[in-house]
Amino acid sequence: MIALVTGATSGIGRDISRELVSRGIKVVLTGRNKENLAELRSELGKDMTAAIACDLGDEKACVALYNKLKDKNIDILINCAGFGAFGEFLNVPLKTELDMINVNIKAVHILTKLFLRDFVKRNSGYILNVASAAGFLAGPLMSTYYATKSYVVRMTHAIYEELRRRGSDVYVGVFCPGPVKTDFNRRAGVQFVTDGIESRYAAKFAVDRMFDGKLTIIPGAMMNLGIFALRLAPVKTALKAAYHLQRRKGEPPQYEEE
Repeated sequence: MIALVTGATSGIGRDISRELVSRGIKVVLTGRNKENLAELRSELGKDMTAAIACDLGDEKACVALYNKLKDKNIDILINCAGFGAFGEFLNVPLKTELDMINVNIKAVHILTKLFLRDFVKRNSGYILNVASAAGFLAGPLMSTYYATKSYVVRMTHAIYEELRRRGSDVYVGVFCPGPVKTDFNRRAGVQFVTDGIESRYAAKFAVDRMFDGKLTIIPGAMMNLGIFALRLAPVKTALKAAYHLQRRKGEPPQYEEE
């Protein structure tokens, strides 16, 4: 089997790549940093990996990535590239938010659609979209990030039902962890108020459940219970709770005026 992993040079994407290689699955690694890609290839073995440096914030780069790989018999697509930003909607720079939408939504949408068409034609393949527990809530102080993850969750769920009604054997699912110990926190400018789960554990959990055919993958009983409770709460109550949880992460960074 051959997998394509986006966002492979750090965090969950890197550990999913490690997990797949440990199972004998070859991996095409993608990310923006050529040095990090080369380092990961050296760790995982050049016989088990290939690397393509690209910026998935550019939709043309997403299409070009697909075109490079469409004849390589990709079996698994892991859409893991993404980032967040902490701060009030009024203060976060528009360019940061648009870049986030490009990576977190447009890249996932484009790659899912293009590879899904091929997978459906041959009636096999796996697509795992990495979202977040944030995808089930609105997120004051991280409004754009939460909204992008909601898009990924809802799109994946809808595709699942369309495939089910076709009787397709193609798998599609969404991974929705809570806090995970990765570099995401530093880039987003946040400090989680609770210890996150280990990234390697999250990666193994996601891959195990993907191969089990689970649609929505949420590690941790408490995280599942918390999401369930907030979804049952009145909207304004859930918003207040979400705001206070976010505010405990610290002071929002000071962004330069546009």
